[in-house]
Amino acid sequence: MGPDTTAPADRAALRVAIIGNPNTGKTTLFNALTGLRQRVGNFAGVTVERVEGGFKSPDGRRVLVLDLPGSYSLSAGSPDEQVALEVLLGRDADRWRPDVVLVVIDASHLERNLFLASQVIELGVPVVVALNQFDIAEAEGLRIDVPELIHVLGVPIVPTVAKRGEGLEPLKRALTIAAELPAPARRFSLPEPAQAALAPLEACLVADGLSATAARMEALRLLGLQRVGPHLEQVPGLSDAIRTASDELRSVGFVPTRLESELRYAWIAQVVERTVTQARAVTGNVSDRIDRFALHRVWGPVIFLALMLLVFQAVFSWATPLMDGIEALIAAVGGLIGAQLPAGDLRSLVVDGVFAGVGSVLVFLPQIAILFAFIGILEHSGYMARAAFLMDRVMRTVGLHGKSFIPMLSGYACAVPGIMATRTIEDPKDRLATIMVVPLMSCSARLPVYTLLIGAFVPATTIIPGLTLQGATMLIMYLLGTVVALAVAAVFKRTLLKGPVRPMILELPPYRVPSLASLGVSVVQRCQLFLQRAGTVILALSIVLWAMATYPKSPDDPSVPLERQQEQQLAHSVLGRIGHGIEPVVRPLGYDWKIGVSIAASFAAREVFVSTMGTIYGVGSESEQALTTRLQSEIDPRTGRRAYTPLIAIGLMVFYVFALMCMSTIAVTVREAGGGRIGWQWAGLQFAYMLGLAYGAAWLVYAGGTALGLGG
Repeated sequence: MGPDTTAPADRAALRVAIIGNPNTGKTTLFNALTGLRQRVGNFAGVTVERVEGGFKSPDGRRVLVLDLPGSYSLSAGSPDEQVALEVLLGRDADRWRPDVVLVVIDASHLERNLFLASQVIELGVPVVVALNQFDIAEAEGLRIDVPELIHVLGVPIVPTVAKRGEGLEPLKRALTIAAELPAPARRFSLPEPAQAALAPLEACLVADGLSATAARMEALRLLGLQRVGPHLEQVPGLSDAIRTASDELRSVGFVPTRLESELRYAWIAQVVERTVTQARAVTGNVSDRIDRFALHRVWGPVIFLALMLLVFQAVFSWATPLMDGIEALIAAVGGLIGAQLPAGDLRSLVVDGVFAGVGSVLVFLPQIAILFAFIGILEHSGYMARAAFLMDRVMRTVGLHGKSFIPMLSGYACAVPGIMATRTIEDPKDRLATIMVVPLMSCSARLPVYTLLIGAFVPATTIIPGLTLQGATMLIMYLLGTVVALAVAAVFKRTLLKGPVRPMILELPPYRVPSLASLGVSVVQRCQLFLQRAGTVILALSIVLWAMATYPKSPDDPSVPLERQQEQQLAHSVLGRIGHGIEPVVRPLGYDWKIGVSIAASFAAREVFVSTMGTIYGVGSESEQALTTRLQSEIDPRTGRRAYTPLIAIGLMVFYVFALMCMSTIAVTVREAGGGRIGWQWAGLQFAYMLGLAYGAAWLVYAGGTALGLGG
């Protein structure tokens, strides 16, 4: 048993780990048991972090619950499966080993789910099975003999419907009772020659600290692996024991790499035959009928593109009334507070620093909420896996498969969970290639930049009913990042990360109507993270930028017009001097020093670009519309022409499509790419190639547009 890091106050608590295949409702059940609002998605890999919660058992005992990543087996072929295995075997120094393991099984897919359950049963830890989505199984005409299944598996089994909270109380009682029961053991027998061949390997694992029961499971599992994992690599004699066992198995007619799957699935077939009957014929499957169109070679991509068009048009049209309301509220509060303060630096700080900076970003909250809502609907409904299936053909042309597209789609919301979702990718090279391109997907932090520039310089001309030029421009920016991400992935897979394209095995879950409660919680959580950043990072940077734009003070000259005095003050300030130092670098892109400063500030977080521009132009509580007006009317003093044009706006958006401006993304890349020196090398390469790509693409847009006479 591994180290126990539980705090003393929790030593009497019952420790439960939840594990199950993706799409079994595992995280929904975790939420129902603990009351925590964990994000739920209907595709493999949504739970990429271990999440803890707790509840009181019926006898008043404290129960700690650990939600492990979704896993199809304990083969540890991907990082998330490795996490689950290390915890269950007690090898994770950062987490306790559970007293009870709760295995969540989809009742409508019993045969597929029993493979993982049979492995967990052999670990030497008490087990309870939650037969979840029992209502769906009944609707499909399946009748499961639960008492017989309990007898066959040798563990407590409780039918549940997690999304409706059915079966929770019996399940809580079963967990408490199971903790006092003997640990279950293997439910099928190995042929005598196989047992003899594996005995030395099992003894080696027992010597390393595993129980005899867990060693039997591990020995069978290790036969099918090319690499044993970081912990077992240090076990003396283990590699020789695996090699010897494999040779002996071959000598008696077994294929070592197929032995576990053949034995388990033969036993599972017998279990299903004894416990499951088709009570009535099912006339049709709704998911199959929908997939005739959603996965069609022609209509499938058309439907996917239409959904994307709907999303980005909604971001503009649906959010406008809410944005206007937030803008009016910010203006009213800012005006009220400003009126109470005497003229001077304090009022300037509040109005031109805080309200101009934070307020100019908060106004985009409705658009971000709409984007998250649409992504949540795609996840919760089951369509996200279909999108990965549709993209598999395209992904294979760049050396990856469709499973890599799931993290990329997640990157539309935020690159951080997108990169973490690559843990479901088994091949290390495929996983690293996906990590390197996920930040090219336009995340929600880019949305305020796109919205400001599109709203200011792209007319709201109707292209077709329901679609404007503004919505189409937004879609083009997202597609640009996606297409270039695929191209860059192809470069990596043909050079630094060269390797064969593996076949994709992806479960297509049934379509489900998204739960409004779960969807609402997911959107609220995302918006809270955005507001937290607005209240911390953006607020702090806004105050710093205001100070840099205010000091040192330029000499007063009453003869100079007020607007000219403001320009002189800005040029004389620390911010102005830094900006003029940056200007030679950004001038080839058509940008002035103000854009240069805003770009530099936004390396902390992309949305800071908008707040920096708001601070520079001192729009105060007037917020986004006032900033738009200032950008449209700004004159370049060197040329006497408009400082910002549609061409410059397009080039700036292209720059933000490609540039990596997010410290959180860099940090998670370091960790997920291997940590330490290796992780920093990959993160440095990611930052450098994306910055070079951003600068080169923005220069091509500006130089090409100017050559074509589009710069006016």
